[in-house]
Amino acid sequence: MPREANAVDFWRGFALVSIFINHIPGIYFERFTHRNYSISDSAELFVFLAGWSLGLLVASSSKSGNGASLLAFRLGGRSLQIYAAHILISGLALALLAGAALLMENPLLLEWHNAAAFFQDPAHTQIGIVLLTHQLGYFDILPLYVVLMLVAPAFVVIDRFARPFLVPFSLVVYFTAIVIAFTPPTWPVEGQWFFNPFTWQAIFVLGFALSRDEGIGRFVRCNITVLRWIVAPIVLLATYVWLFLLPDPTKLPEPKLLFLQAKGFMTPIRLLHFVALAALCSAAFPTIARFLPWLTEPLSRLGRNSLNVFCVGSLLSLAGQIVRSLYSGSIAVDSVVLVAGIWLLWLTAWLSEWRKRLSPKS
Repeated sequence: MPREANAVDFWRGFALVSIFINHIPGIYFERFTHRNYSISDSAELFVFLAGWSLGLLVASSSKSGNGASLLAFRLGGRSLQIYAAHILISGLALALLAGAALLMENPLLLEWHNAAAFFQDPAHTQIGIVLLTHQLGYFDILPLYVVLMLVAPAFVVIDRFARPFLVPFSLVVYFTAIVIAFTPPTWPVEGQWFFNPFTWQAIFVLGFALSRDEGIGRFVRCNITVLRWIVAPIVLLATYVWLFLLPDPTKLPEPKLLFLQAKGFMTPIRLLHFVALAALCSAAFPTIARFLPWLTEPLSRLGRNSLNVFCVGSLLSLAGQIVRSLYSGSIAVDSVVLVAGIWLLWLTAWLSEWRKRLSPKS
């Protein structure tokens, strides 16, 4: 039986729906997602919850007596599963663009989202896709997840034997990458990864550390009420700055990434804003579950099956972009895209759980 609705699954489902909408640029309903009123967005939430889920997995493994080798094996298997999912949806996205270009007789579609290299130089680009050094636009977060799952055993080891050093070590790596502006390069097209794993690991580690009942996690739980009063002005001030007072990048001191709002590097202003927003909203789920049960269960179902839903959602977002380019993106078309897309996301989650129920129990 699937687990009951909970805060982690609910917010992960919320993030999945937001990502689906935000990955269709220009859609009417995009203006209602929280990234328009917030410095951080659903990407931070999704990665943070991945770290939180890892913390829960480590805790349950410890209680059940499972060894570190078994946990490392599970994490390695998860990274392989995410890698396979990324390769699959990248291939399907390229086929979708090629099919739409042929059907619509519009070769410009072949240049969307960094796909031109594949159609112009398929030999090198195919190698790049397999090596994760060439990534399609809007299909570039799963490579980050592959890297995080591969290094997750190291985080678990540090947490076990040197817990006080885990978050400081993560932040040292984070600020080093910010100051020297380092991120993995891409190939065969020169560039860089959009989601820099050296900086995004920080929010993953924070999610992991805060999920634990010891260390920083325990401190936050014991002082959460006071912390909410402290962070509330941060959220309000950051929102005001985001809406009305964005600084001129040319006038910022070096290193600029310490002051810029740059999603790819998840710069400090984004990290600080997300942590503050998470603390402020951490008690919201029980109220939502009480007054909006019709919303709680569907979103939690999406969150319980996040990888399948994310993969389908990525392809649906691309399909939505193609539909909007064909029909000029009226509100009516946008409404159909939204309703059909969310229904198919829910169907994906339902079929995933239906398949698990049919699987013979070991």
